[in-house]
Amino acid sequence: METAVVPFPDLTDREREVLTLIAQGLNNNDIAARLHITSKTVSNYISSIFNKLQVADRAQVIVKAREAGLGRE
Repeated sequence: METAVVPFPDLTDREREVLTLIAQGLNNNDIAARLHITSKTVSNYISSIFNKLQVADRAQVIVKAREAGLGRE
């Protein structure tokens, strides 16, 4: 029996969910609406994601996420 490998195990489930939506090209307001949270909360998640993945900007985080298989419809 194979165990699924979870990309970015340091991230919480919610952070991974936000990261997936970023990788799909959604902006903060769209992510907030989709997850029924405020855009400020989305910003907080993104800051945490950037810190944990050691990236400086959205473009870098999208590349990392897509290389890990996230963000594909």
